[in-house]
Amino acid sequence: MQHPEWILIFDFGSQYTQLIARRLREANVYCEIYPFNQDVSKFDGHLPKGVILSGGPRSVYDDDAPHLNTAIFDWNVPVLGICYGLQVLAHTEVKGSVAKADRREFGRAELIIDKADALLKDIPQHSQVWMSHGDHIVELPKVFNITAHTDNAPVAAVKHEAKEIYGVQFHPEVVHSQHGKLLLKNFAYTICGCKGDWTAQSFIENTIKEIKEKVGSSKVVCGLSGGVDSTVTAVLIHKAIGNQLQCVFVDNGLLRLNEYQNVLEVFQNDLDLPVKGVDASDLFLNRLAGISDPEKKRKIIGNTFIDVFDEEVKHDSNYAFLAQGTLYPDVIESVSFKGPSATIKSHHNVGGLPEKMNLKLLEPMRELFKDEVREVGRALGIPSHFIDRHPFPGPGLGIRVISDITKEKLDILRQVDHIFIQSLRDENLYNDVWQAFAVLLPVQSVGVMGDERTYEFTAGLRAVTSIDGMTADWAHLPYPFLAKVSNRIINEVRGVNRVVYDISSKPPATIEWE
Repeated sequence: MQHPEWILIFDFGSQYTQLIARRLREANVYCEIYPFNQDVSKFDGHLPKGVILSGGPRSVYDDDAPHLNTAIFDWNVPVLGICYGLQVLAHTEVKGSVAKADRREFGRAELIIDKADALLKDIPQHSQVWMSHGDHIVELPKVFNITAHTDNAPVAAVKHEAKEIYGVQFHPEVVHSQHGKLLLKNFAYTICGCKGDWTAQSFIENTIKEIKEKVGSSKVVCGLSGGVDSTVTAVLIHKAIGNQLQCVFVDNGLLRLNEYQNVLEVFQNDLDLPVKGVDASDLFLNRLAGISDPEKKRKIIGNTFIDVFDEEVKHDSNYAFLAQGTLYPDVIESVSFKGPSATIKSHHNVGGLPEKMNLKLLEPMRELFKDEVREVGRALGIPSHFIDRHPFPGPGLGIRVISDITKEKLDILRQVDHIFIQSLRDENLYNDVWQAFAVLLPVQSVGVMGDERTYEFTAGLRAVTSIDGMTADWAHLPYPFLAKVSNRIINEVRGVNRVVYDISSKPPATIEWE
Protein backbone atom coordinates (compact mmCIF):
# COMPACT_ATOMS: atom_id res chain seq x y z
CA MET A 1 0.00 0.00 0.00
CA GLN A 2 1.31 3.46 -0.86
CA HIS A 3 0.94 5.97 1.96
CA PRO A 4 0.41 9.64 1.20
CA GLU A 5 2.94 10.61 3.86
CA TRP A 6 5.77 8.52 5.21
CA ILE A 7 9.32 8.63 6.53
CA LEU A 8 12.11 6.55 4.98
CA ILE A 9 14.68 5.06 7.39
CA PHE A 10 17.97 3.89 5.91
CA ASP A 11 19.52 1.13 8.03
CA PHE A 12 23.28 1.39 8.52
CA GLY A 13 23.30 -1.55 10.92
CA SER A 14 22.30 -0.12 14.30
CA GLN A 15 20.72 -2.47 16.81
CA TYR A 16 18.31 0.43 17.45
CA THR A 17 17.07 0.93 13.88
CA GLN A 18 13.72 -0.73 14.56
CA LEU A 19 13.27 1.52 17.59
CA ILE A 20 13.37 4.57 15.32
CA ALA A 21 10.47 3.08 13.39
CA ARG A 22 8.60 2.27 16.58
CA ARG A 23 8.92 5.80 17.93
CA LEU A 24 7.60 7.28 14.68
CA ARG A 25 4.72 4.80 14.55
CA GLU A 26 3.87 5.67 18.17
CA ALA A 27 3.58 9.28 16.98
CA ASN A 28 1.11 8.07 14.30
CA VAL A 29 3.63 8.63 11.51
CA TYR A 30 4.04 5.81 9.00
CA CYS A 31 7.63 4.80 8.16
CA GLU A 32 9.57 2.02 6.47
CA ILE A 33 13.09 0.64 6.91
CA TYR A 34 15.38 -0.09 3.95
CA PRO A 35 19.06 -1.07 3.73
CA PHE A 36 21.51 1.78 3.19
CA ASN A 37 22.33 0.41 -0.28
CA GLN A 38 18.73 0.28 -1.51
CA ASP A 39 18.30 1.39 -5.13
CA VAL A 40 16.60 4.74 -4.58
CA SER A 41 14.91 4.64 -7.97
CA LYS A 42 12.44 2.36 -6.18
CA PHE A 43 10.92 5.50 -4.65
CA ASP A 44 10.45 7.47 -7.86
CA GLY A 45 6.92 8.78 -7.95
CA HIS A 46 6.39 8.13 -4.22
CA LEU A 47 8.98 10.12 -2.32
CA PRO A 48 9.02 10.16 1.48
CA LYS A 49 8.33 13.30 3.48
CA GLY A 50 11.73 12.88 5.11
CA VAL A 51 14.72 10.57 5.49
CA ILE A 52 16.41 9.26 8.64
CA LEU A 53 19.91 7.75 8.54
CA SER A 54 20.30 5.21 11.35
CA GLY A 55 23.32 4.53 13.52
CA GLY A 56 25.69 1.67 12.82
CA PRO A 57 28.59 -0.32 14.26
CA ARG A 58 31.20 0.58 11.62
CA SER A 59 33.60 3.50 11.20
CA VAL A 60 33.11 5.70 8.16
CA TYR A 61 36.78 5.35 7.21
CA ASP A 62 36.67 1.52 7.04
CA ASP A 63 37.24 0.20 3.53
CA ASP A 64 33.89 -1.55 3.48
CA ALA A 65 31.98 1.03 5.51
CA PRO A 66 28.32 1.59 4.57
CA HIS A 67 28.10 4.65 2.37
CA LEU A 68 25.49 7.34 1.82
CA ASN A 69 23.69 7.51 -1.52
CA THR A 70 23.81 11.24 -2.20
CA ALA A 71 20.96 10.92 -4.70
CA ILE A 72 18.59 11.42 -1.75
CA PHE A 73 19.58 15.10 -1.65
CA ASP A 74 17.97 15.54 -5.07
CA TRP A 75 14.62 14.81 -3.44
CA ASN A 76 14.78 18.07 -1.47
CA VAL A 77 13.24 16.48 1.63
CA PRO A 78 14.49 16.86 5.22
CA VAL A 79 17.24 14.50 6.39
CA LEU A 80 18.15 13.46 9.95
CA GLY A 81 21.38 11.58 10.65
CA ILE A 82 21.61 9.65 13.93
CA CYS A 83 25.07 8.72 15.32
CA TYR A 84 26.73 6.95 12.34
CA GLY A 85 24.12 8.73 10.22
CA LEU A 86 25.53 12.08 11.37
CA GLN A 87 29.12 10.91 10.81
CA VAL A 88 28.40 9.69 7.29
CA LEU A 89 26.77 13.06 6.52
CA ALA A 90 29.93 14.86 7.66
CA HIS A 91 32.28 12.40 5.97
CA THR A 92 30.38 12.66 2.69
CA GLU A 93 30.80 16.44 2.79
CA VAL A 94 34.45 16.46 4.00
CA LYS A 95 36.61 13.33 3.82
CA GLY A 96 38.54 12.76 7.04
CA SER A 97 36.09 14.77 9.13
CA VAL A 98 35.52 11.78 11.43
CA ALA A 99 38.12 10.06 13.62
CA LYS A 100 38.47 7.73 16.57
CA ALA A 101 37.47 9.50 19.75
CA ASP A 102 40.07 9.86 22.50
CA ARG A 103 37.43 8.58 24.86
CA ARG A 104 34.58 6.44 23.62
CA GLU A 105 31.14 7.36 24.88
CA PHE A 106 28.63 4.67 25.78
CA GLY A 107 25.66 5.27 28.06
CA ARG A 108 24.04 8.32 29.56
CA ALA A 109 25.35 11.82 28.90
CA GLU A 110 24.13 15.36 29.52
CA LEU A 111 23.07 17.16 26.37
CA ILE A 112 23.58 20.93 26.46
CA ILE A 113 21.73 22.90 23.78
CA ASP A 114 23.75 25.80 22.40
CA LYS A 115 21.22 27.02 19.86
CA ALA A 116 17.68 25.69 19.74
CA ASP A 117 16.26 24.98 16.29
CA ALA A 118 13.22 23.19 14.90
CA LEU A 119 14.68 19.78 15.79
CA LEU A 120 15.38 20.75 19.40
CA LYS A 121 12.17 22.73 19.86
CA ASP A 122 10.74 22.57 23.43
CA ILE A 123 13.62 20.37 24.66
CA PRO A 124 15.21 21.73 27.90
CA GLN A 125 18.68 23.24 27.58
CA HIS A 126 20.05 20.45 29.79
CA SER A 127 18.74 16.91 29.41
CA GLN A 128 19.87 13.27 29.47
CA VAL A 129 20.63 11.44 26.23
CA TRP A 130 22.01 8.01 25.34
CA MET A 131 25.37 7.82 23.61
CA SER A 132 26.87 4.81 21.83
CA HIS A 133 29.87 5.73 19.69
CA GLY A 134 33.61 5.22 19.40
CA ASP A 135 34.17 7.86 16.68
CA HIS A 136 33.47 11.56 16.70
CA ILE A 137 33.51 14.49 14.30
CA VAL A 138 36.85 16.31 14.31
CA GLU A 139 36.11 18.70 11.45
CA LEU A 140 32.55 19.84 11.01
CA PRO A 141 31.83 20.82 7.40
CA LYS A 142 31.40 24.59 7.07
CA VAL A 143 27.83 24.20 5.84
CA PHE A 144 26.81 22.86 9.29
CA ASN A 145 26.32 24.72 12.56
CA ILE A 146 26.66 23.10 15.99
CA THR A 147 23.41 23.28 17.96
CA ALA A 148 24.29 21.11 20.99
CA HIS A 149 27.19 19.41 22.74
CA THR A 150 28.06 17.10 25.65
CA ASP A 151 31.16 17.12 27.85
CA ASN A 152 32.74 14.43 25.67
CA ALA A 153 31.21 15.29 22.29
CA PRO A 154 31.73 18.89 21.11
CA VAL A 155 29.44 18.08 18.19
CA ALA A 156 26.30 16.44 19.58
CA ALA A 157 23.74 18.06 17.28
CA VAL A 158 24.05 20.01 14.03
CA LYS A 159 21.93 21.83 11.47
CA HIS A 160 22.77 22.62 7.82
CA GLU A 161 22.87 26.39 7.42
CA ALA A 162 20.77 26.41 4.24
CA LYS A 163 18.95 23.07 4.00
CA GLU A 164 16.70 20.98 6.21
CA ILE A 165 19.51 18.57 7.08
CA TYR A 166 20.07 17.72 10.74
CA GLY A 167 22.27 15.36 12.71
CA VAL A 168 22.61 14.12 16.29
CA GLN A 169 25.43 12.09 17.83
CA PHE A 170 23.13 10.49 20.42
CA HIS A 171 20.25 8.04 20.03
CA PRO A 172 16.87 9.77 20.47
CA GLU A 173 15.02 6.50 19.79
CA VAL A 174 16.29 4.88 23.01
CA VAL A 175 14.15 5.37 26.12
CA HIS A 176 17.18 6.63 28.10
CA SER A 177 17.16 9.79 25.95
CA GLN A 178 14.68 11.78 28.00
CA HIS A 179 13.21 13.87 25.19
CA GLY A 180 14.04 11.59 22.27
CA LYS A 181 10.41 11.02 21.34
CA LEU A 182 9.84 14.77 21.19
CA LEU A 183 12.90 15.22 18.97
CA LEU A 184 11.64 12.62 16.49
CA LYS A 185 8.16 14.18 16.57
CA ASN A 186 9.73 17.57 15.88
CA PHE A 187 11.45 16.09 12.84
CA ALA A 188 8.33 14.34 11.54
CA TYR A 189 5.74 17.02 12.35
CA THR A 190 7.48 20.40 12.38
CA ILE A 191 10.27 19.77 9.86
CA CYS A 192 8.76 17.19 7.49
CA GLY A 193 5.18 18.44 7.79
CA CYS A 194 3.59 15.09 8.59
CA LYS A 195 0.01 15.19 9.88
CA GLY A 196 0.24 12.06 12.02
CA ASP A 197 -2.81 10.26 10.65
CA TRP A 198 -1.40 6.72 10.86
CA THR A 199 -3.98 5.05 13.18
CA ALA A 200 -5.56 1.64 13.55
CA GLN A 201 -8.85 2.92 12.17
CA SER A 202 -7.25 4.58 9.14
CA PHE A 203 -5.30 1.38 8.49
CA ILE A 204 -8.51 -0.69 8.58
CA GLU A 205 -10.37 1.64 6.22
CA ASN A 206 -7.53 1.85 3.70
CA THR A 207 -6.74 -1.87 3.85
CA ILE A 208 -10.36 -2.96 3.37
CA LYS A 209 -10.52 -0.77 0.28
CA GLU A 210 -7.24 -2.20 -1.01
CA ILE A 211 -8.33 -5.83 -0.37
CA LYS A 212 -11.59 -5.31 -2.26
CA GLU A 213 -9.75 -3.81 -5.24
CA LYS A 214 -7.06 -6.48 -5.25
CA VAL A 215 -9.29 -9.53 -4.77
CA GLY A 216 -12.25 -8.48 -6.90
CA SER A 217 -14.61 -11.44 -7.34
CA SER A 218 -11.93 -14.06 -6.59
CA LYS A 219 -11.79 -16.26 -3.50
CA VAL A 220 -9.19 -16.23 -0.74
CA VAL A 221 -7.95 -19.08 1.42
CA CYS A 222 -6.48 -18.00 4.75
CA GLY A 223 -4.21 -20.24 6.77
CA LEU A 224 -4.99 -19.82 10.47
CA SER A 225 -2.36 -20.74 13.04
CA GLY A 226 -4.38 -19.96 16.15
CA GLY A 227 -2.23 -16.90 16.82
CA VAL A 228 -3.14 -13.23 16.92
CA ASP A 229 -1.56 -12.31 13.56
CA SER A 230 -3.44 -14.73 11.34
CA THR A 231 -6.67 -14.20 13.32
CA VAL A 232 -6.64 -10.42 12.84
CA THR A 233 -5.76 -11.01 9.19
CA ALA A 234 -8.75 -13.30 8.73
CA VAL A 235 -11.22 -10.99 10.51
CA LEU A 236 -10.07 -7.99 8.45
CA ILE A 237 -10.31 -9.87 5.14
CA HIS A 238 -13.71 -11.28 6.12
CA LYS A 239 -14.89 -7.75 6.82
CA ALA A 240 -13.73 -6.77 3.33
CA ILE A 241 -14.97 -9.66 1.17
CA GLY A 242 -17.31 -11.75 3.34
CA ASN A 243 -17.90 -15.30 2.14
CA GLN A 244 -15.28 -15.02 -0.59
CA LEU A 245 -12.94 -16.01 2.24
CA GLN A 246 -12.38 -19.59 3.38
CA CYS A 247 -10.23 -20.09 6.46
CA VAL A 248 -8.35 -23.33 7.09
CA PHE A 249 -7.10 -24.22 10.56
CA VAL A 250 -4.60 -27.05 10.33
CA ASP A 251 -3.70 -29.40 13.14
CA ASN A 252 -0.07 -29.94 12.22
CA GLY A 253 0.69 -32.00 15.30
CA LEU A 254 2.80 -29.10 16.57
CA LEU A 255 0.11 -27.21 18.48
CA ARG A 256 -0.12 -26.74 22.24
CA LEU A 257 -2.24 -28.88 24.54
CA ASN A 258 -5.92 -28.88 23.41
CA GLU A 259 -5.12 -25.94 21.08
CA TYR A 260 -6.84 -27.37 18.03
CA GLN A 261 -10.24 -27.93 19.65
CA ASN A 262 -10.22 -24.75 21.76
CA VAL A 263 -9.17 -22.35 19.02
CA LEU A 264 -11.47 -23.88 16.43
CA GLU A 265 -14.41 -23.17 18.75
CA VAL A 266 -13.31 -19.53 19.14
CA PHE A 267 -13.08 -19.09 15.37
CA GLN A 268 -16.50 -20.59 14.76
CA ASN A 269 -18.48 -19.35 17.76
CA ASP A 270 -16.89 -16.07 18.90
CA LEU A 271 -15.55 -14.66 15.63
CA ASP A 272 -18.07 -16.21 13.21
CA LEU A 273 -15.35 -16.94 10.66
CA PRO A 274 -15.88 -19.37 7.78
CA VAL A 275 -13.32 -21.92 8.96
CA LYS A 276 -12.61 -25.56 8.21
CA GLY A 277 -10.50 -27.72 10.51
CA VAL A 278 -8.04 -30.15 8.91
CA ASP A 279 -6.12 -32.82 10.84
CA ALA A 280 -2.81 -33.19 9.00
CA SER A 281 -0.67 -34.08 12.01
CA ASP A 282 0.55 -37.40 10.60
CA LEU A 283 1.64 -35.75 7.33
CA PHE A 284 3.68 -33.07 9.14
CA LEU A 285 5.32 -35.44 11.62
CA ASN A 286 6.24 -37.93 8.91
CA ARG A 287 7.94 -35.24 6.86
CA LEU A 288 9.77 -33.89 9.93
CA ALA A 289 11.01 -37.27 11.14
CA GLY A 290 14.76 -37.19 11.81
CA ILE A 291 15.16 -33.46 11.01
CA SER A 292 17.10 -31.41 13.58
CA ASP A 293 18.24 -28.35 11.60
CA PRO A 294 15.88 -25.43 12.44
CA GLU A 295 16.00 -23.93 8.93
CA LYS A 296 15.06 -27.27 7.40
CA LYS A 297 12.23 -27.62 9.91
CA ARG A 298 10.81 -24.21 8.99
CA LYS A 299 10.94 -24.93 5.28
CA ILE A 300 9.37 -28.37 5.64
CA ILE A 301 6.59 -26.99 7.85
CA GLY A 302 5.97 -24.05 5.49
CA ASN A 303 5.90 -26.24 2.39
CA THR A 304 3.61 -28.78 4.05
CA PHE A 305 1.17 -26.04 5.00
CA ILE A 306 1.11 -25.01 1.35
CA ASP A 307 0.41 -28.61 0.29
CA VAL A 308 -2.49 -28.85 2.75
CA PHE A 309 -3.98 -25.55 1.59
CA ASP A 310 -3.50 -26.61 -2.02
CA GLU A 311 -5.44 -29.80 -1.38
CA GLU A 312 -8.30 -27.82 0.14
CA VAL A 313 -8.72 -25.40 -2.77
CA LYS A 314 -7.72 -27.39 -5.84
CA HIS A 315 -11.35 -28.32 -6.54
CA ASP A 316 -12.32 -24.66 -6.99
CA SER A 317 -10.57 -22.55 -9.65
CA ASN A 318 -11.98 -19.34 -8.17
CA TYR A 319 -9.36 -19.37 -5.41
CA ALA A 320 -6.68 -16.87 -6.42
CA PHE A 321 -5.09 -15.78 -3.13
CA LEU A 322 -3.49 -17.27 -0.02
CA ALA A 323 -3.74 -14.92 2.97
CA GLN A 324 -1.05 -14.99 5.64
CA GLY A 325 -0.43 -13.09 8.87
CA THR A 326 3.05 -11.89 7.91
CA LEU A 327 4.22 -8.92 10.02
CA TYR A 328 6.84 -6.23 9.45
CA PRO A 329 9.39 -7.84 11.84
CA ASP A 330 9.03 -11.07 9.81
CA VAL A 331 9.97 -9.13 6.69
CA ILE A 332 12.85 -7.24 8.32
CA GLU A 333 14.37 -10.36 9.91
CA SER A 334 14.11 -12.32 6.67
CA VAL A 335 15.91 -9.79 4.46
CA SER A 336 19.68 -9.49 4.51
CA PHE A 337 20.84 -5.90 4.77
CA LYS A 338 24.24 -6.97 3.43
CA GLY A 339 26.33 -6.66 6.54
CA PRO A 340 24.62 -4.15 8.83
CA SER A 341 21.58 -6.24 9.65
CA ALA A 342 22.21 -9.84 8.73
CA THR A 343 19.38 -12.26 8.09
CA ILE A 344 18.43 -13.67 11.50
CA LYS A 345 16.24 -16.49 10.25
CA SER A 346 14.08 -17.44 7.34
CA HIS A 347 10.41 -16.95 8.05
CA HIS A 348 7.77 -19.46 7.05
CA ASN A 349 5.55 -16.65 5.72
CA VAL A 350 8.23 -14.79 3.79
CA GLY A 351 9.67 -15.83 0.47
CA GLY A 352 6.75 -16.49 -1.84
CA LEU A 353 4.78 -19.57 -2.83
CA PRO A 354 5.65 -22.67 -4.84
CA GLU A 355 4.82 -22.16 -8.49
CA LYS A 356 2.65 -25.27 -8.52
CA MET A 357 0.10 -23.62 -6.24
CA ASN A 358 -0.72 -20.80 -8.65
CA LEU A 359 -1.93 -18.55 -5.85
CA LYS A 360 -0.92 -14.97 -5.09
CA LEU A 361 -0.05 -13.83 -1.59
CA LEU A 362 -2.37 -11.54 0.36
CA GLU A 363 -0.58 -10.12 3.42
CA PRO A 364 -2.54 -7.16 4.81
CA MET A 365 -0.54 -7.04 8.08
CA ARG A 366 2.82 -6.94 6.33
CA GLU A 367 3.41 -3.29 7.32
CA LEU A 368 2.57 -3.67 11.02
CA PHE A 369 4.46 -4.41 14.21
CA LYS A 370 2.89 -6.81 16.72
CA ASP A 371 1.48 -4.13 19.02
CA GLU A 372 -0.09 -2.41 16.01
CA VAL A 373 -1.75 -5.68 15.00
CA ARG A 374 -3.29 -5.89 18.46
CA GLU A 375 -4.60 -2.33 18.14
CA VAL A 376 -6.16 -3.20 14.78
CA GLY A 377 -7.67 -6.34 16.35
CA ARG A 378 -9.25 -4.31 19.13
CA ALA A 379 -10.61 -1.80 16.62
CA LEU A 380 -12.15 -4.75 14.73
CA GLY A 381 -13.91 -5.88 17.89
CA ILE A 382 -11.95 -9.10 18.50
CA PRO A 383 -12.31 -10.08 22.20
CA SER A 384 -9.42 -8.94 24.39
CA HIS A 385 -8.89 -12.43 25.84
CA PHE A 386 -7.90 -13.52 22.33
CA ILE A 387 -6.04 -10.37 21.27
CA ASP A 388 -3.89 -10.41 24.41
CA ARG A 389 -2.67 -13.97 23.85
CA HIS A 390 1.07 -14.38 23.67
CA PRO A 391 2.59 -14.76 20.20
CA PHE A 392 2.79 -18.33 18.94
CA PRO A 393 5.07 -19.11 15.98
CA GLY A 394 3.67 -20.57 12.78
CA PRO A 395 6.02 -23.59 13.01
CA GLY A 396 4.63 -24.16 16.49
CA LEU A 397 6.33 -26.60 18.83
CA GLY A 398 8.40 -27.79 15.89
CA ILE A 399 10.97 -25.08 16.68
CA ARG A 400 10.65 -25.59 20.44
CA VAL A 401 11.81 -29.18 20.38
CA ILE A 402 15.49 -28.37 20.04
CA SER A 403 16.40 -31.60 18.24
CA ASP A 404 14.70 -34.05 15.91
CA ILE A 405 10.93 -34.15 16.41
CA THR A 406 9.02 -37.16 17.71
CA LYS A 407 5.49 -37.50 19.03
CA GLU A 408 6.89 -38.49 22.43
CA LYS A 409 8.95 -35.29 22.70
CA LEU A 410 6.02 -33.17 21.55
CA ASP A 411 3.71 -34.72 24.15
CA ILE A 412 6.27 -34.04 26.89
CA LEU A 413 6.72 -30.43 25.74
CA ARG A 414 2.95 -29.88 25.52
CA GLN A 415 2.55 -30.83 29.19
CA VAL A 416 5.47 -28.66 30.30
CA ASP A 417 4.22 -25.68 28.31
CA HIS A 418 0.68 -26.09 29.65
CA ILE A 419 1.84 -26.09 33.27
CA PHE A 420 3.97 -22.99 32.70
CA ILE A 421 1.31 -20.96 30.88
CA GLN A 422 -1.53 -22.03 33.17
CA SER A 423 0.58 -21.15 36.21
CA LEU A 424 1.21 -17.67 34.80
CA ARG A 425 -2.54 -17.22 34.41
CA ASP A 426 -3.30 -18.59 37.88
CA GLU A 427 -0.79 -16.20 39.48
CA ASN A 428 -1.99 -13.21 37.39
CA LEU A 429 1.42 -12.94 35.73
CA TYR A 430 0.37 -13.81 32.17
CA ASN A 431 -0.29 -10.21 31.10
CA ASP A 432 2.94 -9.01 32.72
CA VAL A 433 5.02 -10.75 30.07
CA TRP A 434 4.97 -10.35 26.29
CA GLN A 435 5.63 -13.99 25.50
CA ALA A 436 6.27 -17.14 27.53
CA PHE A 437 6.86 -20.70 26.47
CA ALA A 438 8.85 -23.86 27.13
CA VAL A 439 11.47 -25.63 25.05
CA LEU A 440 12.62 -29.23 25.25
CA LEU A 441 16.40 -29.35 25.15
CA PRO A 442 18.49 -32.06 23.50
CA VAL A 443 20.07 -32.72 26.88
CA GLN A 444 19.41 -35.62 29.21
CA SER A 445 20.81 -35.52 32.70
CA VAL A 446 20.96 -37.70 35.79
CA GLY A 447 18.40 -37.16 38.51
CA VAL A 448 17.00 -38.92 41.55
CA MET A 449 13.32 -39.68 42.04
CA GLY A 450 12.10 -41.92 44.84
CA ASP A 451 15.65 -43.11 45.58
CA GLU A 452 15.96 -44.22 41.97
CA ARG A 453 18.32 -42.91 39.31
CA THR A 454 16.68 -41.14 36.36
CA TYR A 455 18.10 -40.06 33.04
CA GLU A 456 15.59 -37.69 31.48
CA PHE A 457 15.16 -34.49 29.47
CA THR A 458 15.81 -30.89 30.49
CA ALA A 459 13.03 -28.36 29.95
CA GLY A 460 13.83 -24.69 29.42
CA LEU A 461 11.38 -21.95 30.36
CA ARG A 462 11.44 -18.61 28.54
CA ALA A 463 9.50 -15.43 29.38
CA VAL A 464 10.25 -11.97 27.98
CA THR A 465 8.99 -8.42 28.17
CA SER A 466 8.79 -6.46 24.94
CA ILE A 467 6.71 -4.07 22.87
CA ASP A 468 6.95 -5.56 19.41
CA GLY A 469 9.42 -8.45 19.60
CA MET A 470 12.23 -6.58 17.84
CA THR A 471 13.99 -6.19 21.19
CA ALA A 472 13.17 -7.99 24.43
CA ASP A 473 14.35 -8.42 27.99
CA TRP A 474 13.94 -11.55 30.07
CA ALA A 475 11.00 -11.35 32.47
CA HIS A 476 12.04 -11.13 36.11
CA LEU A 477 9.45 -13.59 37.37
CA PRO A 478 9.33 -14.13 41.17
CA TYR A 479 11.63 -16.86 42.44
CA PRO A 480 8.86 -18.55 44.46
CA PHE A 481 6.78 -18.76 41.27
CA LEU A 482 9.60 -20.31 39.28
CA ALA A 483 10.29 -22.78 42.08
CA LYS A 484 6.64 -23.80 42.17
CA VAL A 485 6.47 -24.26 38.38
CA SER A 486 9.69 -26.25 38.32
CA ASN A 487 8.42 -28.52 41.09
CA ARG A 488 5.14 -29.14 39.27
CA ILE A 489 6.84 -29.93 35.96
CA ILE A 490 9.29 -32.42 37.48
CA ASN A 491 6.56 -34.11 39.54
CA GLU A 492 3.85 -34.20 36.88
CA VAL A 493 5.65 -34.64 33.56
CA ARG A 494 7.20 -38.04 33.04
CA GLY A 495 10.37 -37.62 31.02
CA VAL A 496 11.64 -34.36 32.57
CA ASN A 497 13.89 -34.24 35.64
CA ARG A 498 15.48 -30.80 35.27
CA VAL A 499 14.09 -27.29 34.60
CA VAL A 500 16.12 -24.20 33.66
CA TYR A 501 15.08 -20.56 33.13
CA ASP A 502 16.43 -18.52 30.20
CA ILE A 503 17.73 -15.09 31.28
CA SER A 504 18.97 -13.93 27.86
CA SER A 505 17.84 -10.69 26.25
CA LYS A 506 17.29 -9.87 22.57
CA PRO A 507 19.77 -8.89 21.30
CA PRO A 508 22.08 -10.75 21.48
CA ALA A 509 19.76 -13.77 21.75
CA THR A 510 16.51 -14.18 19.85
CA ILE A 511 13.21 -14.78 21.63
CA GLU A 512 12.63 -18.23 20.16
CA TRP A 513 15.46 -20.74 20.50
CA GLU A 514 15.23 -21.76 16.85
